[in-house]
Amino acid sequence: MTALKLIECPRDAMQGLHTFIPTDRKVEYLDSLLRVGFDTIDIGSFVSPKAIPQLSDTALVLARIDVSDSRSKLLVIVANERGAEEAVKQERVSYLGYPFSISETFQQRNTNTSIAGSWQRIARIAEITQAAGKELVVYISMAFGNPYGDPWNAEVALHWTRRLVEELGVRIIALSDTVGVAEPTDIRSIFSALIPAMPGVEFGAHLHCTPDNWQAKTAAAWEAGCRRFDGALKGYGGCPMAEDELVGNLAMDAFVADLERRGIRTGIDLEALERSVRLAGTVFPG
Repeated sequence: MTALKLIECPRDAMQGLHTFIPTDRKVEYLDSLLRVGFDTIDIGSFVSPKAIPQLSDTALVLARIDVSDSRSKLLVIVANERGAEEAVKQERVSYLGYPFSISETFQQRNTNTSIAGSWQRIARIAEITQAAGKELVVYISMAFGNPYGDPWNAEVALHWTRRLVEELGVRIIALSDTVGVAEPTDIRSIFSALIPAMPGVEFGAHLHCTPDNWQAKTAAAWEAGCRRFDGALKGYGGCPMAEDELVGNLAMDAFVADLERRGIRTGIDLEALERSVRLAGTVFPG
C-alpha cells in the first residue's frame, strides 16, 4: 500500500482573506505547523500581489520560518513563468505547484489564459522547475465538475494527465474539487479510472468540503486508492478565483482524528497538532 501523505495548506486557508495577516503572525503559525509532522506544507505563493495580496510576503515568510527539526517539505504555488523563476530561488522550497484547469472558463478566471495558453506556460514552468532540481506538482482544477457547463469526465482528466506525465515528466498530480461540487460517486470513479491507468503517478485529492460531506468525499477517494490528501486546519479557506463564497478545505484536524480512530497511522504529533489548531483559532477570523 502506498504510504499516506498529508499535505497541510495554510496558503489555501489564507489566500482569500481580505484582512492582511501580519508576517509575524504567519511565521508564528507556520512554525507551529512545521512541528506537527505533515509530509508537505503548502506555505505560500509567488503570484501577482494584486491577485493575491495576502501572500505578497511569501519570500519574507520563507526566510524567517524555523525549519530546524522539521521533516515537512515546503510547496509554493505559481501561476506563470515569472513566479516559477522567483520560487526556484528559494532553497527551502521543494515543490512548485501549478493549477491546470480542465475547465476553460476557470482557467481564464484563475490564471488569465486559455487551456492552450496554460499548457504552453506549464511546459516552461516544468523546465524551470526541473533545471533547479525541484519538483512540479500539478493540480487538475475542476477535476470533478464545474459550475460553468464546461465538459468534464474521467476521459478528459486522463487525457491531460497522460500529457503531463509523458510530455512534461510530472509525477505528482492532485485532482481538485475546486468549488466543492464533487459527489462521492464522481470522486470514486475518476480516481478508480486514473490510478490503475498510471501506476507511476502519485495522485492526490485536494477536496473542498463542508462539515457535512468531508467524510463521504475522503472515503470515496480512499476506497479508490488515493493516499495523498490536502487539507487545512479547521477547514479554513477555499479558492477566491472560483466563486464569491469560499467553500472550505478539508478540515485536516478532523481527518487526522478520523484516520487515527480507524487505526490508520498518520505519523502526526497529535499534541503539536492540537497546539496548531488552537493557534489557528487566533490567526483566522470568525
